[in-house]
Amino acid sequence: MGTRDQTTILATDCGSTTTKAILIERLSDGYRQTCRGESPTTVEAPFEDVTRGVLNALEEVEELSGRKILDGERIITPAQGRRGVDIYISTSSAGGGLQMLVAGAVKTMTAESAQRAALGAGAIVMDVIAMNDERLPHEKISRIRELSPDMILLSGGTDGGTVSHVVQLAEYIAAARPPARLGKQFELPVIYAGNKDAREKIEAVLAGRTALSITENIRPTLERENLGPARQRIQELFLEHVMAHAPGYDKLMEWTDAPIMPTPAAVGAIMQSIAREEDINVIGVDIGGATTDVFSVFDGQFNRTVSANLGMSYSVSNVLAAAGTEGVTRWLPVRCDAAGLHDSVKNKMIRPTTIPQTLSELMVEQALAREALRLALDQHRLLATGLKGTQRQRDIAEAFAQSAAESLIDMARLDLLVGSGGVLSHAPRRAQAMMMMIDAFQPEGVTELAVDSIFMMPQLGVLSQVNEQAAMEVFRKDCLVRLGTCIAASPSGKPGKPCVRYRLTPPGSAALEGELAFGEMLRVPAGEEYYVKVDITPARGVDVGAGKSNRLLARCRGGQVGIVLDTRGRPLQLPGDEAERLSRVNGWLRAMDVYPQGALR
Repeated sequence: MGTRDQTTILATDCGSTTTKAILIERLSDGYRQTCRGESPTTVEAPFEDVTRGVLNALEEVEELSGRKILDGERIITPAQGRRGVDIYISTSSAGGGLQMLVAGAVKTMTAESAQRAALGAGAIVMDVIAMNDERLPHEKISRIRELSPDMILLSGGTDGGTVSHVVQLAEYIAAARPPARLGKQFELPVIYAGNKDAREKIEAVLAGRTALSITENIRPTLERENLGPARQRIQELFLEHVMAHAPGYDKLMEWTDAPIMPTPAAVGAIMQSIAREEDINVIGVDIGGATTDVFSVFDGQFNRTVSANLGMSYSVSNVLAAAGTEGVTRWLPVRCDAAGLHDSVKNKMIRPTTIPQTLSELMVEQALAREALRLALDQHRLLATGLKGTQRQRDIAEAFAQSAAESLIDMARLDLLVGSGGVLSHAPRRAQAMMMMIDAFQPEGVTELAVDSIFMMPQLGVLSQVNEQAAMEVFRKDCLVRLGTCIAASPSGKPGKPCVRYRLTPPGSAALEGELAFGEMLRVPAGEEYYVKVDITPARGVDVGAGKSNRLLARCRGGQVGIVLDTRGRPLQLPGDEAERLSRVNGWLRAMDVYPQGALR
C-alpha cells in the first residue's frame, strides 16, 4: 500500500453471518473508533457476492457518520474533508473461514508442529493425518477425499532424515484427489513444509495433481521448530486461491489497501501486538455459537487453538456432553435437575439465535459458558507446548514425551485475560463476564481482566500490520472494556481458615482493611481510571502473586467491576454436599453482585 496519510481508516470484518464495519479517525486525543455499521454477509445464495454485504455495512457507516464514503460501488480515497477515507482494510471468515487438513509423519512431532502452524495462520484444522494415527491407508485416503478442505499442509521428516514416510503421505493425497471446497474447477493448494531431501519426490507425486507450493521445513531438526515460513505461505495462498475463488472476493481484494487476513489470524495479530508493546503475557478467548478460539502469548510465543465442538448455540450439546450434568449445575445458585438442564440445551439447539429470556435461563447459559471456556483452555494447554520462541533445545526423549506438564500456559504468570463473544461481551452485568472468566480460567496471583466491547479485534489486528500506533490506541481506548484486577490466592486451603490480611487504598479514599478466610470473595469498586494501592499479607504457604508466604505490595488497575480478592484457592474445588455448595456459590455471587440480590439465597 502507499504511504499516504492515515487520518481516516475504514475496516471491515466479513464474518460467517455478519459483516461489521468500523470507522477510525485521528482526533485531538489520538486515534478513536467513531462509528460502526453492520449487515448480513452475502457470500452465499441468493447474492453470492461478499461485496454486497460490505457495501450495505459501509452505507450504514456513511449514514451514521455523515461522511461520504462511497461513490456508487467505489470507496472514495484518499479522504478530503468529510469525503472519503485514507485506507480501507478487511478480514474475513465468510464461507466458513480457512479450513485445512494437516498431514505429518509422526503425530506428536511434525504433525503437531504443522497443526500449530495452521492454527496460528488462522485456519480451522479439520483433521490431522499421521503415519502413526492407527488408521489404515484406505481410511486415510477416504478421510482426505471426504473432507474437501481449502488447503492441505504436508510436513514430515527432519532435514537429511528419512523421506519414505512423507512421500507415502503425499501418495495418499494424490490417490484421494480431494476437490477444492471453493472453485471446484481449480487444483487444491498443497503446501509442503517437510524434509528438504524429499522435495523432488514430493513434486513427482503431487505436481500436476495439486497446486503444490514448497516452503521451509517446519521441523528441520528434532530440537528446532520453524513455523514462520509455513504460516506466511498459508496466508498468501488463502488470498491467492481460497479468497480468489470465493464469490465476490476478487472485487474486495481490489478495494483493500492491505492483504485480507483470516479473522482468527487478525485477532492473533492484535494479541501479539499488545503483548509485545506492553511486554506482558496475554490470553484471549472468543466464544461463539459453534466454536471457541483461545489465543495466548507467553514470553513472546504465540499459540492459537480452535475448539470446534464447543460453543454456545450450535454445539452447546457438546459442552454438556463433555462437562457432564454435574459439571454444569455446580455453578448454579439454585437446584436444577438433569431433565430441566437437558431441555434447556435442546431448546437452544433448536433455536440457536435466541437469547435468555428469564434469569434462570441466563444462569444456565452462563454455567454452560464456564464449562465451554474451561474445556477450551484445557485443549489449548495441550497444544500450547511449542518450543520456546522459535528455538528451544530438547533431547529426543523429551520431544516424544510432550505432555500438558510442558505447556507454556502458566496462569500465575498471566498479566491480561481478554474475553470476547456474545456471552461475555454482552452479559447484562459486567460482573457476570468477570465471574465467568475467573471461574473458568482460574487465574493465579495478579491478573487484569477485560472484554472486547463490540468485537473489533479482527479489524484492529489487520490494522496493526499497517499502522500499529492506530491499532493500539483504539484497542486501549475503545475496544477493551476493562473489568478490573483479580488477585487470587493459591493453593487451596480449608474453608474458614485464615488466608489473607488486606489493605486496599483507592486514590483519594480511606483505606479498606480486613481479613479473608479460604473460600471467600471480595469486590472493591474502583473505576478503570484508578489504580488502587494493594497491600496483602498471605497466610503461611499461600501465594497471592509475590511467592509463597510473601507480602504483596502493588498498584492494581480498577475497572467496571473493580478489584476482586479471590481466596477460594487453586485449583478451585466446589463442595460435594449440595446444601454447602449452594451456600458457597450464593455467597460468591452476592459478593460479586453478579445477579439481583433477590434472586440469591
